[in-house]
Amino acid sequence: MAIRGLFDRSALILKKSMDLRLQNQQVISSNIANAETPGYAVKRLEFTEELRQAVQSRPTDLACTHPDHLPYRGETLEQVQGKVVEYPDQTGVGDGNSVNVDEEMILLTENQVLYEATTQLLNKKLSILKYTIQGQ
Repeated sequence: MAIRGLFDRSALILKKSMDLRLQNQQVISSNIANAETPGYAVKRLEFTEELRQAVQSRPTDLACTHPDHLPYRGETLEQVQGKVVEYPDQTGVGDGNSVNVDEEMILLTENQVLYEATTQLLNKKLSILKYTIQGQ
């Protein structure tokens, strides 16, 4: 029986989720830092749907072995990057800045809680792996 890898699919999903949450934290922090910048458009890292599709897709061993082959359309976990989308001010009032600091603080807190929960899950998986390796 061949060893496919040290970590199972759920551990890789947790790692990818943590990476995306870290990027999201940076985007939200940037929004807060630019709350007083005239004309600044709030940005959002959109990744949840892309991550969901990658998680729900079945892993496959298809590979393009020639440049003329059609690429496989399935999204793999490694390909999930998220997309930064700008939302400019639509009100037409004020300096054109679309940042709502209260909303950004809520998003920052939510993202932090989800990051910490993911960290705890990954730590639990690693402790199980450590226990298994030690054979106790």
